Amino acid sequence: MSSTETRNSRPTVLVTGATGAVGRHLVTTLLARGATVRALTRKPEDANLPAAVEVVAGDLTDAGTLGAQVFDGVDAVFVFPTRGIEVFLDAAVAAGVGRFTVLSSLAAAMEFPRDRGSASQLHHSAIEAAVTDRTGGWTILRPGTFANNLLEWRWQISSGAPIRAPYLGSAQAPIHEFDVAEAAAETLLSDDYSGQIIPITGPQALTRAEQVATLAAALGREIPLIEITADEFRAETSQFIPEPIMKMLLDYWSDTLTTPDRVRPATVVTGKPGRPLSEWAADHRADFGA
Repeated sequence: MSSTETRNSRPTVLVTGATGAVGRHLVTTLLARGATVRALTRKPEDANLPAAVEVVAGDLTDAGTLGAQVFDGVDAVFVFPTRGIEVFLDAAVAAGVGRFTVLSSLAAAMEFPRDRGSASQLHHSAIEAAVTDRTGGWTILRPGTFANNLLEWRWQISSGAPIRAPYLGSAQAPIHEFDVAEAAAETLLSDDYSGQIIPITGPQALTRAEQVATLAAALGREIPLIEITADEFRAETSQFIPEPIMKMLLDYWSDTLTTPDRVRPATVVTGKPGRPLSEWAADHRADFGA
């Protein structure tokens, strides 16, 4: 049992981004761990969260919406990395909140030249600084690529159209959003991770072709796959993908062609092996029309 749980049998955790992929799993994990959960959202009527969750209305970027009811009794906060989060952080610190877990990105570590100045690095480094500049009670989670990014292929897979993608031999370690949520829950309910920056990935580096094959196995059917060049990808998708994101993706895939993602599963926090991509694919079969 963590020191927080020993001190307070029902800690209150405020979750921002509670209706997102990580947030929903975090809410259910915290409830299962016996925490009191409060969710902040601009549209409480659309939250569709478990009945045990106290849903409060508020805008992270609007101080006028962050009244006393948002932070009353809150022991810890999960910080979703949205722009303008400084307003929320100022209000939370002023209200006496002493623990923050930040959802960041492995790009913020700037381990590779491709990360420095990338869209993800610039955004998440700013989020991290916004927290660490205001409080010493922080933990930063830096997930690598999310398995949820594969949902970008849902139309092709659902319709039977071929996936056209570059760098099929490049290898990434996609992480299940549930692993991120369980790691976040542990850091929110324990004093043991204060001041730590924790990189986490999925448990295995798989080539992009192997990732598609994993999806195909989960769906029980073939998925047509065509390798195209980076220039072809840019030409076919530039109207949908902003240039900074385009550059970040192509640099990442190109680099991991020769240097696969280094595996750093969430086990270091959760004590459990990370969920393999096959489990994520099974969990998301409906998203691909199965």
